[in-house]
Amino acid sequence: MGEGREPPLLVVSTLVVPHYVDEHEIFNIANYIAEINPETPYVLLAFAPQHLMHDVPTTSRRQMEKVYKAAQEAGLKNIYIGNPWLLR
Repeated sequence: MGEGREPPLLVVSTLVVPHYVDEHEIFNIANYIAEINPETPYVLLAFAPQHLMHDVPTTSRRQMEKVYKAAQEAGLKNIYIGNPWLLR
């Protein structure tokens, strides 16, 4: 954030859980956000198995690339990967 700029009023994030959240869902979410404001920051978060969902794998780099591209294609301009160190 540059000097004198206000932080964004809204930041949207989605947890990308393998077998639950795919590029089609991300496209639809991102498209909805883009219709309101394509400059809205959108953070894609990798999933890491914990506690009750230990049987679900960690988000793969390939899946994150697909959902990132889907968000771009939906028209969002400010897309971020929130925790890239988890990607496999």
